[in-house]
Amino acid sequence: MRLASALLLSLWLSITPFAQEAAKSRATIEGFVTKDPDSQPVKKVLIELIAENQSEAGNYTAITGPNGAFRIENVLPGRYHLFAERPGLLDGERQRGRSDGRLLTLAPGQELNDVHIRLQAAAVVRGRVTDEDGEPMPDAEVTVLRSTFAGGHNRWEPAGADNTNDLGEYRIANLPAGNFYVAVNPPPNFKSLIENAGLAAEAHNGSVPDKPALTTYQSNYYPGTTDRSQAAPIQLRAGDDFPVNFSLTPSPSLSIRGTVVNLPPRTSATIMLQSRDFNLIMNGAEIHKDGAFIIRDVSPGSYTIVASVDGSTTPMTARQAIQVGSTNIDGVRLAPQPGASIRGHLRVESKGSAVRLDPEQIFLSLHSMDAGDDDHAFSMGENLMNVARLARDGSFEWSDVPAGTYYVQLTGNRGPNEDLCLKSVLQSGREANDAGVSVNGGTVTLDVVASASGGVIEGVAANRKGEAVANAVIVAVPEARLRARVDRYRQTVSDQGGRFALHGLPAGEYTVYAWENVEGDEYYNPGFLKGFEGQGLHLSEGERKTVQVSAISDEQ
Repeated sequence: MRLASALLLSLWLSITPFAQEAAKSRATIEGFVTKDPDSQPVKKVLIELIAENQSEAGNYTAITGPNGAFRIENVLPGRYHLFAERPGLLDGERQRGRSDGRLLTLAPGQELNDVHIRLQAAAVVRGRVTDEDGEPMPDAEVTVLRSTFAGGHNRWEPAGADNTNDLGEYRIANLPAGNFYVAVNPPPNFKSLIENAGLAAEAHNGSVPDKPALTTYQSNYYPGTTDRSQAAPIQLRAGDDFPVNFSLTPSPSLSIRGTVVNLPPRTSATIMLQSRDFNLIMNGAEIHKDGAFIIRDVSPGSYTIVASVDGSTTPMTARQAIQVGSTNIDGVRLAPQPGASIRGHLRVESKGSAVRLDPEQIFLSLHSMDAGDDDHAFSMGENLMNVARLARDGSFEWSDVPAGTYYVQLTGNRGPNEDLCLKSVLQSGREANDAGVSVNGGTVTLDVVASASGGVIEGVAANRKGEAVANAVIVAVPEARLRARVDRYRQTVSDQGGRFALHGLPAGEYTVYAWENVEGDEYYNPGFLKGFEGQGLHLSEGERKTVQVSAISDEQ
């Protein structure tokens, strides 16, 4: 018994110094949370500390006490994103359109004190939707949208949505400050759907006569227009309770007419219409035996129309972007083509030891480069997903890819390979990384090369006084000819000391910008960038450059 006790004591004494040394290498974070504008402490706030590199560090949480204070101990050194969450309140950083939190860099043994997080009341948009008689309109979808610029054109992205209740009321909460558009999509017109279904059934037995134009409720945009181009933004401030009411009036029903051509024998076509303003897919088109079709009760807006062939041994589709205004659309011609297969192999070039990619973490994605296209329209093929998983040997495949021009993007969590970047994409021996991969049926073979030695731009963001700026948005913008390619941008935020690092940049020309405050992703818009001065530089493969960037303030 004494021998056993002596052994345990000896073991404890030998382990203790290592445990103490390990504890010394861990970091500690202390801080407090207040609510603007009166700086009152906020309790029960969930604090999340998320490691950038999940393979080398972990995630930590804490809850603020009655005095708004929190403490997180035994944190592994590394780079983290800090988030603060409580219903009805938003971090001031998110109020400025940021979703990646605050960046913190923690050194071994560091004690980071006095982290001050300021929360602000989230904004709310609420209101009522009624018909022309003032009666409530249940099940209408109201969406709050933010205007963004990506891929070379403007887009609307939803920031929140709600369906009206039996009283026609809706409420959309937890909105950040900023400029937004509000739109309402009326509930389905079941009478019209039933009528259209009957006409579609008759179409299989012969021609369908035109029916008198109907009136239907159409999508409406604040302050009360069916024309998206006439929509006006609302400006939300922290804590706003902004009323937006809609009164919908029936308007003449719009239609889209066209023809599906080149259908193989003994096949038919299915027509789908996907709204690019709302998360809606409309079908029930009337299709004649000769391929002529009509889609009725269409509201003005942006759409993608897709024709899929039924009964074909090979998947065949056609798609086209359509803008519906105040008049009917006639003469649409859809020629379905067999979808292509894109197959290839990804290999990684490394100057050091071999790089092993985790197929569960690293993916390849395919994006349309054609004007007017967007990814959700591209992914509507029955078998097509724009993300391809890598096999253990680096092989990949996309099936049922519509004709068009595409670019390949390396996505996912790079983990310890943070400098990994796409270097080249060869199609039949031709470099297609910049010009894009041309797809027109058949099988397309790609040789994709990634480099483990992507470029790095690091440095400090400072204000006019030379003081470091924390939480500044840092963006490396590619040269002008590549600015429609979102994959060529790199973005991060500066840490508590103003430091930043942008990893995995392909070789090329860049301009680095830093903003103390920028709304959303406005930097994708070349027109927006013209008003600011950045720091230009050339980056070679594997090159690491250090810069000090002047942070652009709201006054500039």
